Amino acid sequence: MTIAFTPSETAPADAAPGDTASAGAAGAAHVPAMAQEPEFWEPSAPEPREEPGAPAERHEQQGADAPSGDGDGDSDSDDLGQEHDPVVVRDALDFGVYARTGGWTFALKVARSVRPGGQAAEGTARTKVSAKAFARLAGCSPERVMRYYKAWDMAADDGLVPQFEVLVPGADIELPEADVWLSYYTSRNGASSVRGQAITAAAEAEGIRPTKALEVAENPTALRAAILADPGTAEAARGALLDRMKEDPALQTEMARAIARTDDLKKAVASEAKAADRIGYVRQIVENGQIKTPAGQTVEAPAELRAEAERHLSLLDELDDSEEAGEWAGEAYDTVKGLVAKAVEEDPALRVQERRTKFYNSLQKATKVFEELTLDEVMEEDIYEADMLQRLEALQEAIGTCISALRKATTTS
Repeated sequence: MTIAFTPSETAPADAAPGDTASAGAAGAAHVPAMAQEPEFWEPSAPEPREEPGAPAERHEQQGADAPSGDGDGDSDSDDLGQEHDPVVVRDALDFGVYARTGGWTFALKVARSVRPGGQAAEGTARTKVSAKAFARLAGCSPERVMRYYKAWDMAADDGLVPQFEVLVPGADIELPEADVWLSYYTSRNGASSVRGQAITAAAEAEGIRPTKALEVAENPTALRAAILADPGTAEAARGALLDRMKEDPALQTEMARAIARTDDLKKAVASEAKAADRIGYVRQIVENGQIKTPAGQTVEAPAELRAEAERHLSLLDELDDSEEAGEWAGEAYDTVKGLVAKAVEEDPALRVQERRTKFYNSLQKATKVFEELTLDEVMEEDIYEADMLQRLEALQEAIGTCISALRKATTTS
């Protein structure tokens, strides 16, 4: 689509050749061709062509700013010595302005011409139009116009550009650099919502442009496709989900439920949990310098055992998150546990204490089980069977034998 500008925004039709350069440069400071959103501006009547000599004079006046070369083999001196079509020159100037100012160029057009609602105001503001009327003239939506309006408003609050009240239709000002524009403008309606604001804040915290994050959020199907197809994207998604679950109990519950209902995932979680417990067992020995015996005692770890645990833990840390980590965790656990059992057997005092602790543990379990028997139900209901009495009699005999052995051991010692 061809973009043309009205004479009021470019050099006057009757300007002298020598004045064309300055007039064109001033007009180009705020009237470049639409680069990002071609449907934004209403095409107007073509500008009257300039005198043949004007473009050459304009290039001579801008010689200090001329590029050093574009790498296509043509020299700058050849270009400057030629007479170019005025339309080409104007497009080049417009392109240069837009390259320097970006969206600020079009935001200025909105800021100086639009008054939301079209309310009457003092002075020249009466000539401004509503965003709806401006959009109708431009051939775009009022929402798009308001996004430019809001971007200018935020920049004005920061003191980067003038407030709307001091701008009048056709006014020219010095515009900020193009790179700053993206800090104020978003092309998406969702950015103004609570959800959009949260996404914007998270994107800024990660050091990326909010528009990128908003685009992903608005197209979850594309995100799903990228996760399914690309391991790198899947890894980034996994890390993000884990970080979010730390502060989102509802998501934790949903993920746990999804895993529990999927057999393969449930087995994988159980396997990883087992490996994590084994690594934790080895790590505790290294960090605390203590071992836990099979009977549950906690004692100081021998130097040899601790050194072996350190060796295995170092290897496990190197294999962290690898497929071999689970296998090496099992080997480390079995090795260290075997050394613990050996240490217990080689220490007479520890061996005796271990057996005593084991006996007490068994006695406590048996006592608890027997206490849980509800004898009242046996007496009140017809649940008695001969086998029950036989088992209790056998238990009584075993207990009697144990008591006799303990008394004999006590008398001997």
